[in-house]
Amino acid sequence: MNLFKRIVSKLTNQPEEEEKQSLEKLGDSLKNADLDYKFAQLFTHSGGFFNYCADEAEALQTLNQIIKIEGIGNLFCWDKELQNFLNVVKSPYTSELQSSNDAAFITCEYLIAYDGRIMLSHNNILHYHSSRLPDKIIIIANVSQIVNNLNDAMGKIKRNGNIKNLTSISGGQSKLDGSSGSNPKLFLLLLED
Repeated sequence: MNLFKRIVSKLTNQPEEEEKQSLEKLGDSLKNADLDYKFAQLFTHSGGFFNYCADEAEALQTLNQIIKIEGIGNLFCWDKELQNFLNVVKSPYTSELQSSNDAAFITCEYLIAYDGRIMLSHNNILHYHSSRLPDKIIIIANVSQIVNNLNDAMGKIKRNGNIKNLTSISGGQSKLDGSSGSNPKLFLLLLED
């Protein structure tokens, strides 16, 4: 990339073509790797924070560390099972999205190994548009939710039915929502099934 294009991309805060190409190169180099390894590599390469948890006790410990290190005082969490996690770590939350929420604690539909994206639906974020979520998002998922590519995810969604308002997010940038000015900081807690 020539010097002029680099300067323009820095001034306009647009990702450089080299960054996009490096993600594609990394994806190509991992095409024969296990899906979970490939997903973890691409997710972290795009700016996400990946945390493997062998069981729920380790997930609780990691969640508590994230909340403390990031200085999170109030989470958006509407899922009753996830609220139980927050009750254990004694972290305040609201079941409706509020401007006072420092972070969101949610589930997801699928983890897409092809490019390290996380697929969300109305099941995960209610009726809220993903751009309205707080700047910090903590997602909990199971290894069984990792799929090879978007086609595999869409096929499973069709079979399950009644899933709407799909979007995907990745490491430091939303892939389908357009630019919202700031990129969320994503933390993934991946649990063994």
